[in-house]
Amino acid sequence: MSATDLIRQIVSGLDRIPYSLIALGARVFPAAIFWQSGQSKLEGWRVSDNAIYLFREEYKLPLIDPALAAHLAALGEHLLPLLLALGLASRFAALGLLGMTAVIQVFVYPDAWPTHGVWAICLLIVTARGPGRIALDALIARRLT
Repeated sequence: MSATDLIRQIVSGLDRIPYSLIALGARVFPAAIFWQSGQSKLEGWRVSDNAIYLFREEYKLPLIDPALAAHLAALGEHLLPLLLALGLASRFAALGLLGMTAVIQVFVYPDAWPTHGVWAICLLIVTARGPGRIALDALIARRLT
């Protein structure tokens, strides 16, 4: 077997990786990151004073009250990852988290672009190509057809 044939076989094998498996990872891993961030903002069932302090003193988002920003971020970091992990309204959840990623990148941690780039690519995969078969969206679509 030639080196060319071996490379073709390897590439052919890699082509058989199911998109649904790739999409599942692209949904679950960013969802876990955002969920953990959301959890860090809570004390019991409320947004912590520390989270509000961080939004006021460290994050300093323009045009929005720090307390409101902390509450919205905590809500988004819980609701959107849950939807994304379940594969329910996946494209919209991924798009919402992509927007949060952009805000974090531009206004909060501009030097963390390599990390945010990885998140963005995962979220773009789901936004552009959908959640794959291992998702409630796929189950609903099958039931509707």
